[in-house]
Amino acid sequence: MKTAAPFSFPVSASLAARLAKLGLHNEADLLLHLPLRWEDETRLTPIPDLLPGHTAQVDATVTEATVAYRPRRMLTVSVHDGGGNVLGIRFINFYPSHVKLFQPGARFRFVGEVRGGFFGLEMVHPRFTRVDDDTPLATELTPIYPTTAGLGQATLRRLIERTLTAPIADTLPAEWLAELGLPELEASIRLLHQPPLDAGLAELESRRHPAWQRLAFDELLAQQLSLARARQHRRARTTRPLPPHDRLTTAFTAALAFKLTAAQMRAWQEISADLAQSHPMRRLLQGDVGSGKTVVAALACLQAVENGLQAAFMAPTEILAEQHYRKLAAPLGTLGVRCAWVSGSQRKAERSKAWQAIAAGEVDLAFGTHALFQEGGTFARLGLAVVDEQHRFGVGQRLALTEKGDEPHQLMMSATPIPRTLAMSFYADLDVSTIDELPPGRTPVVTKLVSAARRDDVLMRVRAACHDGGQAYWVCPLIEESEKLQLQTAQDTFATLAAQLPDLRIGLVHGRMKPDEKQAVMAAFQAHEIDLLVATTVIEVGVDVPNATLMVIEHAERMGLAQLHQLRGRVGRGSRESACVLLYENPLSELARARLKVIYEHTDGFEIARQDLQLRGPGEILGHRQSGLPMLRFADLERDVALLEQARDYARRCLASHPDIAARHVERWLGSRARLSQT
Repeated sequence: MKTAAPFSFPVSASLAARLAKLGLHNEADLLLHLPLRWEDETRLTPIPDLLPGHTAQVDATVTEATVAYRPRRMLTVSVHDGGGNVLGIRFINFYPSHVKLFQPGARFRFVGEVRGGFFGLEMVHPRFTRVDDDTPLATELTPIYPTTAGLGQATLRRLIERTLTAPIADTLPAEWLAELGLPELEASIRLLHQPPLDAGLAELESRRHPAWQRLAFDELLAQQLSLARARQHRRARTTRPLPPHDRLTTAFTAALAFKLTAAQMRAWQEISADLAQSHPMRRLLQGDVGSGKTVVAALACLQAVENGLQAAFMAPTEILAEQHYRKLAAPLGTLGVRCAWVSGSQRKAERSKAWQAIAAGEVDLAFGTHALFQEGGTFARLGLAVVDEQHRFGVGQRLALTEKGDEPHQLMMSATPIPRTLAMSFYADLDVSTIDELPPGRTPVVTKLVSAARRDDVLMRVRAACHDGGQAYWVCPLIEESEKLQLQTAQDTFATLAAQLPDLRIGLVHGRMKPDEKQAVMAAFQAHEIDLLVATTVIEVGVDVPNATLMVIEHAERMGLAQLHQLRGRVGRGSRESACVLLYENPLSELARARLKVIYEHTDGFEIARQDLQLRGPGEILGHRQSGLPMLRFADLERDVALLEQARDYARRCLASHPDIAARHVERWLGSRARLSQT
């Protein structure tokens, strides 16, 4: 909920600065600064009834307060309830004013978690309020808000209570709320800030209370409206249509050594139909590792070339971009397609020559990294931009590439499958094509979890795989020594393995090598002049060596699910049985254990992505795409699937028949953030 209005009541500059740290700039922000949890301060618990591990409120009188050193400086306060029952109160961080406050005979209410201490039951850093016989108990559950240094709960509660004195207008019609079975917005916000005792603490904290559902729906509806308007805006723009002529595309597919899968054909037909439209295509092509997205992207480039326009093929790393170039330039060249390579690491003269050819229209298809949009080079007639591993590029970067042409079509690719709920929400402004089957002949990869203590067993397996005619990768997460992380480095591993496996030809590749050095090593590995390739995660995507049958990943517990799945996809690309060994160090954190369990049990990238969403949430998975996109605060994509589907339906209905409601709702919830980049 965003409005431009500042606070209507006096707020000092220092308080405003502290509020700003929490993103609270006006009263609308305060209304949606909702509690993390609630505590029941409507009743008192006698000291004899306290249970360790439970939160309680105690009314007690100070017996003594002393500053002790055991082993560090702390304030210990002893309190009693008048019946000889004693409770210890301990403050590790305190001010001199605390010592003066806790004078013998002073009466307080303490709220905190009870724990067993060396001298009996105690509370550590409880919340406390000085009371007397006339101090009433709370009549509602007490909200506990997210806060920051110098901004206490009492101050936040006072500000929010003041804000709640004004009425809160609803943006949605009453009949819609009746259809959805949702409460009014004002009633929902008031209940969450000041819940009555019968509100149901468990339902509130699980966020399944109708009041939470109302806020989640409003948030999802605003998101759906914003993305749907972005799609409408794009479709209202015009560009040159690229209808299929089936000259180059038919010749290309006929020359392939394999037949396109049904999923590839379906995706290609969707892309081809989009290219033929007079509005710019913004389509995401997603598919699991090795599903054949590059071939489909090549067909899209050929359809652009058939129409006399140019295409750009951009990848996030030089290894991947150059591999696309080397893989496609030769077969496309036989069809008369003129290809060029642009890289930031090229010699200036070589790069300038490539750009001159592109600007003169002497190049049909340009391959490259971010150099394609960062430099001042221009395209003579750019009709299509292909962006591989799109989540690694920011919104602004993709926009910069499309601005090099006159509203070019754009095809984005991702080998990290997007869970359905994520596609329905954060990617709702895009059209999505999915390749959901692998080409025939791909051998399933066996995944093994191995403790680093069994490293010698892994070495024996590597030697056996290479002596059997296969090749292996050994992946390390860092390039050079880090005292902080204490991870095995690629350079050290290379030296160690060279000493331990003198009978194998071992190579090393990492991100800090010069591009021509990296390419030379990769070419030697592809030519089987290297048996074992020690590498950092620069080989994560796109590297295709069918003879590689074994992948060893050091410190697998430190890597994310998407990265582990991508690395595992570098093997099993031929007909031979392949394996991926995940070496891990004990002890494992709970999250690391959960990740390794998922990657061990699943090979389907879509299921792995779904579980990754559960473990990490959408923010981390979206990566750079979240630039300009508001993240969800109240809705949960796994829990609120039904609400998401309802929000999508009501967004269509709202835009079609109630544009005034749509405008008010988006402005309230998103404000300026609703003006999304139209990439």
